[in-house]
Amino acid sequence: MKITVMMGGTSAERDVSLASGERIVKALRSRGHVVTPLDPATGVLDPAAFTALTQGAMKREPPSLEQLRCLEQRELSPVLTTLPAVRDADVVFLALHGGHGEDGTLQAILDSIHACYTGSGHLASALAMDKDLSKTLFRSAGVTTADWLMAPATIAQVDAELGWPVIVKPSKQGSTVGLSKVTAPAELAPAVAEALLYDDEVMIERFIPGREFTVGILGEDALPVGEIIPQHELYDYECKYTSGMAREEFPARLTSIQRDAVQTQARRAFQALKLGGYARIDFRMTADGTFHCLEANTLPGMTELSLIPQAAAAAGIAFADLVERIVQLALRTKGGTP
Repeated sequence: MKITVMMGGTSAERDVSLASGERIVKALRSRGHVVTPLDPATGVLDPAAFTALTQGAMKREPPSLEQLRCLEQRELSPVLTTLPAVRDADVVFLALHGGHGEDGTLQAILDSIHACYTGSGHLASALAMDKDLSKTLFRSAGVTTADWLMAPATIAQVDAELGWPVIVKPSKQGSTVGLSKVTAPAELAPAVAEALLYDDEVMIERFIPGREFTVGILGEDALPVGEIIPQHELYDYECKYTSGMAREEFPARLTSIQRDAVQTQARRAFQALKLGGYARIDFRMTADGTFHCLEANTLPGMTELSLIPQAAAAAGIAFADLVERIVQLALRTKGGTP
């Protein structure tokens, strides 16, 4: 098949996307597909540009806001549908993370030309990216999630409704970019200001202490549950994308009852947001064994350190087989040409 892999983009998760895209391109080529890498910020990547962009793509910190603004000025989203790499592809594999690549904007553009692409549709992508809306839908589906407020909120409101500490984060962002743990009232305003650099809506969420888990959904199957044990207090950007900064255990050390409970919660979250193809649902478990859903990721990372590939491996699915299955799910649900 002719497959175009969209990677890079203009979000704060650009470097993660480049690392994901590199692995996906190589895996799909190993399966005999004709693969074209495409960066919405710069265009189709020839072999030299592909190597230059992906070599050492992952860094300890995300790109600066200034770098991202420069990329946004060159973004090709308005003309993507005119590119042969998009129009003529049998499948567009979305290896983008965050921003317009994951919030439903790009999905709506692709829908306008009836393109077949991987992952969830535009509405589901938008719902999952908006943490306020997604948490509301989680609760309506019986998925436990931490209490929250949307900024602006007064210290008195936070004190009365959430207590301390709280997590402050952009409502529509990923990879813990712009996220802070606030332990005292004086820290709230600076944390909100930091989050506002990345989004115009900010969530203030009750901090849930405990162990952190993740559940990948692939089609209708819940993959083995993983536990995340970071070197830092929070599973932040550095811990996610720097080798040795976190330990992941697949399958997680849970009882069969606990495993089934969190997988059930993950399926409910997936269905509540009308997600499709594949996704990753993240949780924290408190000391009493209650799982609290943190968020759903519709285009989760596919780097060497990412969680979905590790979950798939624990289920006996090699990386090349994983991306092939994601392609086949797109063909099945979006009516592409095999």
